[in-house]
Amino acid sequence: MSSDTYDVVVAGLGAMGSAAACHLARRGRRVLGLDRFSPPHARGSSAGRTRIIREAYFENPAYVPLVQRAYELWDALAADTGRTLRLATGGLMIGHPEGALVTGAYASARIHALAHEVLEPAEIARRFPALAPGPTDVAIWEPRAGVLFPEACIAAHLEQAASAGAELVVDEPVLSWSADAGQVEVRTAAGRYRAAHLIVAAGAWAREFLPRLDLPLVVQRQTLFWFRPAAHAAHFLPERFPIFIWEDEPGRFIYGFPELGDGVKIARHQEGETTDPDAVRRDVPDAEAEPLRAVIRRLIPDADGPLLEREVCLYTNTPDGHFVLDVHPEHPEVLIASPCSGHGFKFASALGEVMADLVTGTKPRFDLQLFGLARLLGRAAPGVHPRP
Repeated sequence: MSSDTYDVVVAGLGAMGSAAACHLARRGRRVLGLDRFSPPHARGSSAGRTRIIREAYFENPAYVPLVQRAYELWDALAADTGRTLRLATGGLMIGHPEGALVTGAYASARIHALAHEVLEPAEIARRFPALAPGPTDVAIWEPRAGVLFPEACIAAHLEQAASAGAELVVDEPVLSWSADAGQVEVRTAAGRYRAAHLIVAAGAWAREFLPRLDLPLVVQRQTLFWFRPAAHAAHFLPERFPIFIWEDEPGRFIYGFPELGDGVKIARHQEGETTDPDAVRRDVPDAEAEPLRAVIRRLIPDADGPLLEREVCLYTNTPDGHFVLDVHPEHPEVLIASPCSGHGFKFASALGEVMADLVTGTKPRFDLQLFGLARLLGRAAPGVHPRP
């Protein structure tokens, strides 16, 4: 049984944990990263080959400075590793002009003076002929939006973490942890590890790591589909088919990606069945694609071709849809991160930097009140703060 001491143990090496391990190791901290699987993997929330990155953030304008920093850090990581991590395609937020998506994206664009255009239905169809907007649809076009490649992003963060001296241990689930007198002990089947700090970046397994808090987190099974275009395949290439989110009904969204060599990826957002991360239904029968196909036939008719692939990923949702990034209310040595409600991957590079700030006692450059635990625990908000 091993018994080693570290500055920081990072539990979970997906999007958030890999970024935290990278930033902390680069600052000279002795880092141990642990994961129950071997990341990047398809068992959690960071698989599926592509993720959207966008600036005109309809969920809340407060996210915009954070995602702008994420752009900088993803590009720096790509330069450091020689990997392709991001593809700029531009992005469309499409829906009714008074819907949550369009009004929210427009508000973020105006508040933060982002480059954008408002497109009427005829202009959407002219520029992007694969799309068939209805007469009441408008779009917010943002030229900086695009695609992140999640498996490559995680591999790049882990590669840089290891190069900076982090010890990364995979296929070794954390069984339990305890904190006392300013120190944390993490137990696995292989040993016990002690550290000054623990970062819980366990995603869908966060409730398992934090049973005393009884956080109101819900894990959803989300299905992803790749279709071969039925016609006009050139209309789906990145130069003519950007990433998009479409509010096709009030409060309902589909999103999609251009043809990148494996079909056109389209999925429904936030409508998956509740699941247990250790008992997820991984099979996806053809019939599950039919409700989505009905929408595709109306809005993107030429995409309604053969179903090439399907996959499952997990959303770990908070009641308000915002992230969790805060210190444990009973154990200031423990930082809780990563329940991101299905829209967090794009921020991972910047949140890794923020986690490193919090652990090393540096004041983060961003307002993190939106991500505090107090809102989920029914307590007065203390705010997220660096530890001494």
